[in-house]
Amino acid sequence: MKQPRQKTDYKSIAAHFLQYRPLITELVGRDLKVKYRRSFLGYVWSVLNPLLMMVVQTIIFSFMFRSDIPNYPLYLICGNTLFTFFNESANMGLTSIIYNASLIKKVYIPKYIFPLSRVVSSFVTMSFSLAAVVLVMVFTRSPFYWTMVLFWVPLVFLFLFCCGIAMLLSALTVYFRDMQHLFSILTLGWMYATPIFYPLEQLPPFAQNLMKINPMYHYINMFRNLVMYGNIPGPNTWFACAASGVVMLAVGLLVFRKLQRNFILYI
Repeated sequence: MKQPRQKTDYKSIAAHFLQYRPLITELVGRDLKVKYRRSFLGYVWSVLNPLLMMVVQTIIFSFMFRSDIPNYPLYLICGNTLFTFFNESANMGLTSIIYNASLIKKVYIPKYIFPLSRVVSSFVTMSFSLAAVVLVMVFTRSPFYWTMVLFWVPLVFLFLFCCGIAMLLSALTVYFRDMQHLFSILTLGWMYATPIFYPLEQLPPFAQNLMKINPMYHYINMFRNLVMYGNIPGPNTWFACAASGVVMLAVGLLVFRKLQRNFILYI
């Protein structure tokens, strides 16, 4: 069935988002139900999973690799929480168009709604996981700084970045199904290239400069400064976080808009 040609105007994104808010809510609810289907603990796993991962990794990196980072459990869970959100939203967004092919063929819906709904559902899961961060702070008797009220800032920037990544990957995967396998390998390398388990300072100077190209470094560094250390990051960090989020969103929208016209032929 031939669909009307969809024109995505950047100025209408917010209007479409509000117009299709009930659908987005339904898609997010479906993703969360599928994720925790037949699970006894259900949403509790959003808190337990980061806590258990933190315990395992703390044992490995603190004792086996002799990590001497102060309050390493909190350091670790801050990095893990943000990177898990990025990893989950990117991988869920990657297949969002393919998995909703039957719906796309039947009715007209702005197609970018599907990758965006996947990012929103991952963001909801991460919001639950933030409770694990608070629990670790209480358990380790970490100070609660006033800067914690700004914890949402790096999360918003990261949300924009993930939306751009999800739209970019979802569009490319329609044409190149191998993208699913390639991105899983890329994500593994990306994780080790991000200072989640180790401090940036232990790397040689040239590696530190190279690391600062990685957007995830800036998001995690900003979050740790606000939550762990009570510091307001410098203007370079703010610019890096904002610029990478906005640029990635713009790139994702541009590529998605260009490729979506022929989705119906490939899905």
